[in-house]
Amino acid sequence: MNTVRFLRKSPVQTFLLLPLATIAWEWAIGMLQVELIFLPVMIWGYMQYRLCGRYRIRLGGGGPGLSGAPPERLVETGIYAWTRNPMYLGHIIYMIGVALVFQSWFAAAIALARTVWFHFRVLRDERGLIERFGTSYTSYKNRVKRWIPY
Repeated sequence: MNTVRFLRKSPVQTFLLLPLATIAWEWAIGMLQVELIFLPVMIWGYMQYRLCGRYRIRLGGGGPGLSGAPPERLVETGIYAWTRNPMYLGHIIYMIGVALVFQSWFAAAIALARTVWFHFRVLRDERGLIERFGTSYTSYKNRVKRWIPY
């Protein structure tokens, strides 16, 4: 796999590049500090991403991303009965955790920008899922919230 393609992967950007860039930025401006009390937020986000991904692949087939190997079956159980995008939500929770752990406005700004980016990605993914699963996905979409469960 070439380096550029590796670096363009969302998990690499979120779980590797964001914390490294944050540490480098905060260290460069002399403001690097660590508040470990917020580390559980990072762990929660990462574990939500990983565990939801494994669950979706086990029940829905396909690969880890929709662009490479899309799911073969629609998953509507477990956390997917509460939110349609728990893996992307895991990314967002993790990025909030990075901003809190490093007390970083830089990381917070990136988290905000990436949250907007993920929202537009979800809108694109939804169009593909409607094409793939038709009325089953439309019905699911009408029952389950896109982001925040209630």
